[in-house]
Amino acid sequence: MITSANAVAQSKGIHQGMVLADARAIVPKIEIEDDKPDLREKLLIRLAEWCIRFSPIIAVDLPDGLLIDASGCTPLWGGDQNYVKDIAQKLKTRGYDVHVVIADTIGVAYGVARFGRGQQVVSSEEHFNVLMTLPPEALRLETGVIEQLHKLGLNTIRQLVKIPRASLRRRFGQVINARLNLALGIEMETIEPVVPIEPYQERLPCLEPIVTRIGIEMALRQLLETLCFRLQKEQLGLRTSVLKCYRLDGKIEQVEIVTSRPSHRVKHLYQLFELKIQAIDPGLGIEMFVVNAPKVEDHLPLQEKMWEGSVGLQDVRLSELLDRLANKVGTQSIHRYLPDEHYWPERSIKLTTSLLERPATEWRVDEPRPLQLLQTPELIEVTAPIPDYPPMLFLYKGKEHRIVNADGPERIEQEWWLQLGQHRDYYRVEDQEGNRYWLFRLGHYHDQACQWFLHGFFA
Repeated sequence: MITSANAVAQSKGIHQGMVLADARAIVPKIEIEDDKPDLREKLLIRLAEWCIRFSPIIAVDLPDGLLIDASGCTPLWGGDQNYVKDIAQKLKTRGYDVHVVIADTIGVAYGVARFGRGQQVVSSEEHFNVLMTLPPEALRLETGVIEQLHKLGLNTIRQLVKIPRASLRRRFGQVINARLNLALGIEMETIEPVVPIEPYQERLPCLEPIVTRIGIEMALRQLLETLCFRLQKEQLGLRTSVLKCYRLDGKIEQVEIVTSRPSHRVKHLYQLFELKIQAIDPGLGIEMFVVNAPKVEDHLPLQEKMWEGSVGLQDVRLSELLDRLANKVGTQSIHRYLPDEHYWPERSIKLTTSLLERPATEWRVDEPRPLQLLQTPELIEVTAPIPDYPPMLFLYKGKEHRIVNADGPERIEQEWWLQLGQHRDYYRVEDQEGNRYWLFRLGHYHDQACQWFLHGFFA
């Protein structure tokens, strides 16, 4: 069975629904390809993703169409006519035979695109009259209903609207009235976009392709000014932002920044992007710039105290410095730790990603702690004289360290509600080279399973 035929085949009398044997009888050398059930939808989804450059809201309209919400987009192209013309031209350049129509409702745009007479822009004044001239197929009705309408001689929508709605409902069901309401704009019709809509997004189409870094910087600054103005009005600040550059060849170049705290300061955000702009390859040219903020948080102005010279961790200059460092070396290279309510050293600290988070407890300062703490203590070999005496020497990574000074022990036990186990006796020791270490013995000295570990370095 023929499921689809191109324009050349249709000119020979081959059409959708024809038996393959009949098609071969008409054109013996016809080229046939097996139809893949999911190929049509996959192609339309990819095409819809490519068309994001024309509007952020695009949906697939099976079996052979796309629905584009052009609300607020056409002024960027200089009007409806230029908008439609640009879409059609770019799709035809990519090898697609398309008919693009813009109208006030999805129903009219659908009908004119498939059953119209070449019209591309349907104005609000023409909306009703154009709809009346379309056949019933334009209402997206089932095949059985359309066949009944044609048998009754109802070949245009104008003939349908002359029939009382109650009569249409009794004869053909409620669907036909619902479709009429949608096409006329009496009821609102929504579409489900293939790409989720970012609530905070700004777009900038280019009349001419941008190939220079200066052009990219100007577009970025303009988008950031618009986006930050929106965020400031709503007392929000972005935590992550993505710049997407849509190239003429269909590829998308993008860079992303992150901030340590909410921000809507254009200069700071621009400086963060500026570090990564050089990685953008414009190719043959960029025709669309999009900046969005996937993650935003509340951002209220900080009231500074007149009698204090610094606001500590809430200082905006500190967070902006961390942002610049993080976007150079990566966020994974910068850490902030807070004290946690546990006794064992490796559990007594926790990692936080916020400068505003306050500690649940105070740092322990009654006993010295090493500058560098190993996440997992490392087993070492130790020579110690008698119980509770510090070790005389230890072997770490094949090197012998003779201890000249030592202090301890400091006994640390884990919480009983976590798990039962042996205690630790910690010693601060200094070797013959002046290096200081934090060692501990797990369990009592006389235990057969007694082991020594290295847990940190003081210097």
